[in-house]
Amino acid sequence: MPQAMSEHDRSPSDDASAPTPGAGAGEPVAVPDLEQLKEESLSTTNPLRGTWRVVFDVLAGGMALYYLYSALFGSFRTEMHLGVYVGLTFAMVFIFYPGRTGRTRRGPGPIDVTLALTSLAVAGYFMHQYEAIAYRMGRETQLDMIFATAMVLLSIEVGRRALGWALPIIALSLMAYAYFGPYMPDLIAHRGYSLRRIVNYAYLTPEGIFGLMANVLATYVIIFIFFGAFLNRSGVGGFFIDIALSIAGKTAGGPAKVAVIASGLMGSISGSAIANTVSTGALTIPLMKRTGFKPETAGAVEASASIGGMFLPPVMGAGAFVMVELTGIPYITIMLVSIVPALLYMLSVWVAVHFQAKKLGLKGLPAAEIPDIRDVLRERWYLSLPLIIVVTMLVLGYSPGYSAFWGTLATVPVSWFTKTTRMGPRQVWEALVEGGHNTLVIGATVGLIGIMLGMISLTGLALKFTTVFLSLSSGSILLAILLVALASLVLGMGMPVTASYLVVAVLAGPAFLELGVGLLAAHMIIYWLSQDSNITPPVCIAAYAGAAIAQADPWKTGWTAFKFAKLLYVMPLLFAFTPILMDGPIDKVIVTWISATLGTIAFGALTVGYLQRSTTFLEWIILAGATFLCYLPSIWSDALGVAMVIGLWAAQRRVELSFRRGVRVLVPETAPPMPPGTPQG
Repeated sequence: MPQAMSEHDRSPSDDASAPTPGAGAGEPVAVPDLEQLKEESLSTTNPLRGTWRVVFDVLAGGMALYYLYSALFGSFRTEMHLGVYVGLTFAMVFIFYPGRTGRTRRGPGPIDVTLALTSLAVAGYFMHQYEAIAYRMGRETQLDMIFATAMVLLSIEVGRRALGWALPIIALSLMAYAYFGPYMPDLIAHRGYSLRRIVNYAYLTPEGIFGLMANVLATYVIIFIFFGAFLNRSGVGGFFIDIALSIAGKTAGGPAKVAVIASGLMGSISGSAIANTVSTGALTIPLMKRTGFKPETAGAVEASASIGGMFLPPVMGAGAFVMVELTGIPYITIMLVSIVPALLYMLSVWVAVHFQAKKLGLKGLPAAEIPDIRDVLRERWYLSLPLIIVVTMLVLGYSPGYSAFWGTLATVPVSWFTKTTRMGPRQVWEALVEGGHNTLVIGATVGLIGIMLGMISLTGLALKFTTVFLSLSSGSILLAILLVALASLVLGMGMPVTASYLVVAVLAGPAFLELGVGLLAAHMIIYWLSQDSNITPPVCIAAYAGAAIAQADPWKTGWTAFKFAKLLYVMPLLFAFTPILMDGPIDKVIVTWISATLGTIAFGALTVGYLQRSTTFLEWIILAGATFLCYLPSIWSDALGVAMVIGLWAAQRRVELSFRRGVRVLVPETAPPMPPGTPQG
């Protein structure tokens, strides 16, 4: 890897705030140190110190070892499999997250320790009494009631500490709905349930806290989180970034295209848009600012590209594993049908970034900073082996958890080929701890989501919602998609995207089936739309993460990210009305893929308002019509749409050439230079 151009000893944070070209006449432009930024982008921190750091590491590493063992040899009894996960997750949240925001966290206080121990005791009671509870279901004891109440309160506090008040308020609202059922409007009224029945249902039944969400996280999701932590330690992150630099670094708007490629590769294994934004954005955002992108644009491009990792196999985020549980469709099927839509999304961001760079006249990075892709692949090709192992095993029919285990194990010998990333016992332990730590944000939702699903099941809200949903949509699939987009956006303001997908899928999924949408298409529509809260104001968490790194206005960054990620709202229409998910004859599927590709390219130009030059209003209308024709799954509409785009491009090109010839006539290139001191302008 060539050395970076900067000669100054600068920190990544200094680079992130450096002025962009043109920021001020005569001001020096800070040049980020590529190697320093790459190291920073892949680092993790833990504020705990002393004894409590050791305690936390033992809990996190122990949980990782326990569930990797379960992935290889099979899980223990159901109550052990779920109880250990919930108990350890809650205990680690109380140790790691302070009770009040703004406090420096060096270790937990007495209240935190008490809550952590209570979490372990409540989970332990569930495991110890599991069979007895099953036998006396409906005749719960007073002790059951005490532990059930404690678990509900602990779930609320865990969610509040890790995620804020929004998700706990939603869960409490559903509990209130279960209690005050007889007083609700007739359309959603029910007989109502006692507080005892509500907390017991949330704690003791498979529909509650120890239910679907806990099972998906403990069986699939956290194994892939461990896999991502080991990949990070083995140097694969730097490998992905160098591949992206070598492919796109020198092109127009190169760093932005590097963000698209690197975020797609990293996101395909991290399964988190926010983590993806923070990790790759620490490198790509300063580089984008350096080459001339506005700070809000740099943060927005990274956030928009990072969402693509939620759609790109092999991991696709926790929501994909929830989809397996809800639909019964094998994960390999979901993974295969997701490849083309995911690549189209990444293409849409790439094309929009390209036209934006052309519109602003931006260049790429200097050739001296770009690694040769042949050298990168020749020297570090082996770093791709863990990913190849996971994908191959999934294709061969092995379970996701089992496949992720062997991929995780493969990262250790792979790391030995490079001295700087070589993993010994200490590095393996650090990767285990990092993996356990990384599970906390998604794990903190498990109790609240269990409560919410339990209340939906207890009250029959899903059936009532289907009736209301069908009534509001008036039998229109298009209107139903718009309603789901709105619901996902509103729910996404208060909960992670996986939780948003799960709740909307439980409520709106049956309605889509009633409207004639296929099972897989219905869930893919909801899954894609559940991502909108990452980049759509007013919340747009991934965009805010990008804005923090870029030191940009969060609101402007959110709306700019919305512009680059608009295919997020187009693809659900293709799921509903075309066989893009390979749910039709092969000839129609291929035509749909071609149409979608052409439409996505035209859509990128339409989004930016640029082709050969900036479009006029009339040209934009023509380009919009061409984009619509390209998306229609027909050879004839594709041909007409492409002809319109080419015709518009040629017309713009002709005007541009005529203008340049006119300028050369007015100001000949061979004109003698003016004497020094001659006034200009």
